[in-house]
Amino acid sequence: MTEMTDPVQALVDVLTLERLDDNLFRGGGTDNGRGRSFGGHVAAQSIMAAQSTVGEEFFVHSMHSYFLLPGDPTHPIIYDVDRIRDGRSFETRRVAARQHGRDIYYQTVNFHRHEEGYEHQDRMPEVIPPEKGLDLIELLRARTDHEGQALAEEWAVVSASAIGNSLRGLKPDERYPARQRVWLKINGELPDDPKIQVGAFTWMSDISLLGSTLAAHTLDHSGIQMASLDHSIWFHRPFRADEWWLYDQNSPSAQGGRGLGIGRVFTADGVLGATVAQEGIIRPPRG
Repeated sequence: MTEMTDPVQALVDVLTLERLDDNLFRGGGTDNGRGRSFGGHVAAQSIMAAQSTVGEEFFVHSMHSYFLLPGDPTHPIIYDVDRIRDGRSFETRRVAARQHGRDIYYQTVNFHRHEEGYEHQDRMPEVIPPEKGLDLIELLRARTDHEGQALAEEWAVVSASAIGNSLRGLKPDERYPARQRVWLKINGELPDDPKIQVGAFTWMSDISLLGSTLAAHTLDHSGIQMASLDHSIWFHRPFRADEWWLYDQNSPSAQGGRGLGIGRVFTADGVLGATVAQEGIIRPPRG
């Protein structure tokens, strides 16, 4: 394994929690200059806490969560794991993330022991390779607003290649008016530990998905209030977060200041690794 670069090591440090008790953990904060914690940070640390309470024979197959309050990026977060179910085939954990004496995030994680069964999956769409897309991080760095600069700094560990969306780069499809596609991977090599790979992907899964809810409306997100309300992941097959994967996104509906984004995750060789769903606030600029 090659030596980890500093941003990658920083992410591994974020995913490495301090165990305070059997079911109690503390995760470090990352001052991102945005005044609130990145949602993927809290989700990833929560799933790392949950994974620390099950046996090696169990793997994550789904997680469902709600963002309750903005996190404080300058302070650690406490993760309290409740062992809801310990079964022969499935185990369930509920995680409460707390900060300053208040719950800021809830996550329920289900684990499954491997077994054989029926197999099928969606076919990966035909897209251009990552090297032919637009460097999303460089586009953020080119923005003059504080939010763009802060996101570019926070996502420095990521390689992101934007393929296009409904307004630019993708062919129109009346069945799916709001679509977006982007290649993502960790910009470096992570440890082989499957738990770290799951945690890193969970961290990344919050990148760009809510933006798909605006893909039929505007390319300019400045002035729009955007915030995640809930986040769910179904893990279908193992894959690495530090190798290119396609985030094939569409938004079935936007209404009442909220939008829903659905993302299919394909590896470069066409394996459907995960499905992600997120609803969030997308309030138009006011005044």
